[in-house]
Amino acid sequence: MKKYYPVLTYAGTLPFTFCTLCFIFNIQTLPLLGQVNQILGTYSVIISSFIAGSHWGIHLNLSDKWEVYLPIFSNINAIFIWISFIIFPFKVMLLILVFSFLALWLIDQRLFKKDVISRRYFHTRSLVTLIVTINLIISGIYA
Repeated sequence: MKKYYPVLTYAGTLPFTFCTLCFIFNIQTLPLLGQVNQILGTYSVIISSFIAGSHWGIHLNLSDKWEVYLPIFSNINAIFIWISFIIFPFKVMLLILVFSFLALWLIDQRLFKKDVISRRYFHTRSLVTLIVTINLIISGIYA
């Protein structure tokens, strides 16, 4: 799977781009799927939590301060994103998600500098984070 993770990771950006295009073309509802803001919101929460969960998994192989930091941050991130999805208006939630994805990227940056994650993985995560955050910002403008 290490060979295919970049393809899967980039493929994971397609729902973000698709929803952004829906907002740009003023498509608010999709047949069988529902409201575009709900589609984007739920997918964003899932992906943000998934990335945080990968950090939680990484901590299992560490023996320094990251061993404590990563699982705590991943749990806080997942709960905060979920609560923001429930209580905040859509555009506010998108802004919170942008900060969440950037915070997760900063953690990956530090993990890369400590040689915990590879250059290839960090490069992929960097480009995907850029794609996702740009899509969330544009969606917030057009939604």
